[in-house]
Amino acid sequence: MAQASTYFYDSNDADRQTLHRRITPSDAQYDEQEARWNLLADFIKPKLAETSGYPIRSWLQGSYKFGTQVRPVHTGDEFDIDLGVYYCWSGSSNDGDFGPKELKTMVQDTLKEFEAENDDVVEVLEPPKMRCCRIRFRGGFHIDVPCYHLDEQRDARALAIEDDSWEDSDPKAIYKWFTSQFDDYTRSRVRRLVRYMKAWAALKFRDDQDRPSSVLLTVLVAQAVYGLDGGLPVPEDEALKVVLCKVYETAFVAQDVRNPVDPDENLASRMNAEQWSAFTDGLKQFSEVADQAVDAESEVSACTLWSASFEYLFPLPDAQTLSEEARQLPALRTLPEVQVKAVSKDNSNLRYNGKNEIGPIPKNCNISFRVSNADRMPYGTNFYWMVRNEGDEAEDINDLGHKAGQGIEATEHSAYNGTHYMDCTAVAGGRIIGVRRVRVRINSFVAPKRNPPKPAWTKIKGRR
Repeated sequence: MAQASTYFYDSNDADRQTLHRRITPSDAQYDEQEARWNLLADFIKPKLAETSGYPIRSWLQGSYKFGTQVRPVHTGDEFDIDLGVYYCWSGSSNDGDFGPKELKTMVQDTLKEFEAENDDVVEVLEPPKMRCCRIRFRGGFHIDVPCYHLDEQRDARALAIEDDSWEDSDPKAIYKWFTSQFDDYTRSRVRRLVRYMKAWAALKFRDDQDRPSSVLLTVLVAQAVYGLDGGLPVPEDEALKVVLCKVYETAFVAQDVRNPVDPDENLASRMNAEQWSAFTDGLKQFSEVADQAVDAESEVSACTLWSASFEYLFPLPDAQTLSEEARQLPALRTLPEVQVKAVSKDNSNLRYNGKNEIGPIPKNCNISFRVSNADRMPYGTNFYWMVRNEGDEAEDINDLGHKAGQGIEATEHSAYNGTHYMDCTAVAGGRIIGVRRVRVRINSFVAPKRNPPKPAWTKIKGRR
């Protein structure tokens, strides 16, 4: 039925709250990242050239370069940028004056020099990671700096590893492979599909060590699309469903995904057997959700089903669409009615009430939500709460929402300007029987303190 296609991506409305918009960095975030890696590259290249005696090249790589970067999906997570630095000499990697460990240490020391001169650096990770050095910045992102030997005449590269070994690795080759597989239109769609997969993986596997790598997901998606006989379906949700099926089939057969530009490298080998099993199990569940969602008969049902995989990242229909569908429901499928109360933490005299919405209210309020007609819902109905944040303030710090618990009550607090939603999903007998979107409007009004400090002049004692 493909009811949710435009909730994934809407080419006619760039400002609409689609999944793709919610997981894609803003223009300001892109600009900030670009400014930082340019500044860092300009600092470290001459330093490394002086220390090593070799010409230094740099090349932006990874998700930023591929156009598949996603914003962090959990508060506190960081954007990841990969800035490769290349020591250039002719011959093999072992023909240089320094070993891989020494070259990697030069990068680490240079990053520490940069840290000493820049207040916006949080830290240089110590000890360094096995295949790169990492520098963390304020603003919620870090730059990974892998270093390579580059023989420009042979266009050959090798990655310096912390254990003092060289590893065959050519990020430029796999980028060229990716961009050459499709025409511009299809490539833009593949990039979106990769983003959807990466967002799902970030939600499913919170620990970086358990998560499939970005390059693994990119290759799986690209090869799945390339192998489709009839091309991608036009609806975005159907396209994801088809690709998911192909990706799962590949992953289920064996833990073996070859690097398309280096068949000797198995991109799946960095995951152990237990991690791979969890990945394939997750893909199976994801694919089953996709099948159900694409077959759903309404926008509300489809979007709610997709939310099982994308949680608060996936948008729900607006209140009008929900109401129109609710009028077509049988009487026993009553929508949850939600009473909302807010109390300012700065001044408890400031209290606000609402039904199915609240606001505008100031920041720093405790907000309580309660299903008031739970006794009239079908027996055994459970209520699941989900926060979906919108607006520049929440997006700037990548706080797009979170699960908010289960039961007839939930509590939250007001933190960001804008219009946000507490969504209550009623489930009975394993079926979704209703969804209530509770709109929460928050403004920049600062509640006055209930008992503010007395002015200094009131404390001055006069002479008797």
